Parts: sequence; structure tokens; C-alpha cells
Amino acid sequence: MSDVVVAQGLTKRYGALEAVKGISFTIPQGLCVGFLGPNGAGKSSTIRMISCLSPITSGTLTVFGEAAGISRSQIKARIGVVAQEDTLDPDLSLIENLLIYARYFGISPHRATGRAEELLAFMQLADRKRDQVRELSGGMRRRLVIARALMHRPELLILDEPTTGLDPQARLLVWESLRQLKGEGVTILLTTHYMEEASRLSDTALVIDHGRILAAGTPLDLIEREVGAEAMEIAQPQADDAALLDHLGAAVRRHDRQGELLVVYAANSGDLTARVAELAVRPRQLLIRPTHLEDVFLTLTGRGLRE
Repeated sequence: MSDVVVAQGLTKRYGALEAVKGISFTIPQGLCVGFLGPNGAGKSSTIRMISCLSPITSGTLTVFGEAAGISRSQIKARIGVVAQEDTLDPDLSLIENLLIYARYFGISPHRATGRAEELLAFMQLADRKRDQVRELSGGMRRRLVIARALMHRPELLILDEPTTGLDPQARLLVWESLRQLKGEGVTILLTTHYMEEASRLSDTALVIDHGRILAAGTPLDLIEREVGAEAMEIAQPQADDAALLDHLGAAVRRHDRQGELLVVYAANSGDLTARVAELAVRPRQLLIRPTHLEDVFLTLTGRGLRE
């Protein structure tokens, strides 16, 4: 399996601001790699360099084996980008939006029409193809944006928050469509704030913050490595945390405070449960649950709001 994207010591500066700080990673062909991080983590700057929309400051970055750069039209022609912004023409029909986009890639009208019909069916929009975009729901517009990015049969699909604002049914449809594309050999780079989405789609996830990669691995590997299999949520005053943690001792792998909740990640869930049962006064609220990728994300990047 070849690597579609290879970054070594990749850095991006905007004046005195260093947005990306010497990161290294690979994106193998035919897999989905998730970039996870809070706002301002450096994800968008990295994506713009991969998309050949922004020059690198230092380090190396190759896409399809060629050095990335803003003049690399041969690389851009092999990449499909689904940006957060909706740039569809609301006064045109669905199929007209796709056909106009196809002109940028020199696709003949006959081939473009066939491809547009195929993609509208793929995204379950075929029955609305003659409607104006302004008549669509938000979920339909998002699916049309994805269809448009696929018009030129890209080998690398870059998805920036692809399901933001979608209802559960639309989100499931997009997920299934992306899994099908991956099965056909399309390489996917995904950024998302939905940790369930990252868990379902990503073969590998990179947790990024302050321009650095904090952790990398499969979602399951990250969960096991960073927080373990189970968490216990305990409602109690923060002033009582030290005494409780002292009692739980080695059964605690790590802990985190979330508002009124103390979240304890178990080194061994059986030991943790047994030690809690020994308490003379049980907490007023206690929940044992499986851990998930969101625990990893919040543990590594913190719970503070980012603007």
C-alpha cells in the first residue's frame, strides 16, 4: 500500500504565529485518516497545504509522490475538497451546479452529464436534480456539495466537517456513502468535531492541538492507550476529590474534572468498582460507562472553550 500524503517536520507560519509546528504523518492509499482537534489546533492550515492552496513554511510535504505547492495543478486535479462553507449557486438546479463544476476539470458535457446523474443517484438526490438549490434542506445541500467534489473522480477526498448540522438520518447516509468510496479505493482525510463520526470512519486518527500531534493510532488503540476501557462518573463537590482519589489509589488510571462530575478512568474496572463499594458514604450519583474517543479528545486537549 503506497502513501498518498507524506509530511516530515511540516511547519506553517503566519508572520510570528506558528500554526503548525513540525508535524510528521502519512496518509496511506485507500484509508481514512481523521484529523481531530479543537478550533485553532492547526488542522485547517495543514489541510490547505495538502490541498496546494497554501505554501509550506518548512519541512517536506508530498502528495501523490510530488512536492506540494500552490502552483501544483497536477496535484489539485486529483483532490476533491468538501469545505465547511457552502459555495453552491442557489439559483441553479442541482445538476447545473455539478455540470458547471465539471468544466473546471475539462470534462466533456456528455461525460459530465453521465457523471452528474450517477452522483445524484449515489447521494439519493436524483429526484430533485431539476430543482433549484435554494429549495433544498441543509442536509440535501451538504450531500450535493459532496457529490460536486466527486465529479472529477478524485483519488484523495478532503472532508472538512462534512456532516455539521445534519440530522441523524442524513448523517448515516453520508457515512455509508463515504465507507463505499473508501471501499472503492478513494483516500479520505476527515476533520470533524463529532467523535462518533471519527470512530466510525477513521482507520487512523491524529489528535492535534497547538500545531502539534499529541497522539496517533486507530480509534480503539487511542482509547485503550489513553483512557482504558471504562470510566466512572462521580457527582460530588470538587473539594472531596483528593480524599476519594486517595481511597481509589492504583485502581485509577487517570482522572478529569467535568463541572460537578469527577471522571475517573479505570486501570482495572473490577478493582475500581470494588473500592467504590468499600466507601462508607456512597456518592449521590455514580455511573460506570464504556469509554469513547471523546474521552481521549478531552483528556488530551482539555475542556476549555476555544474560539
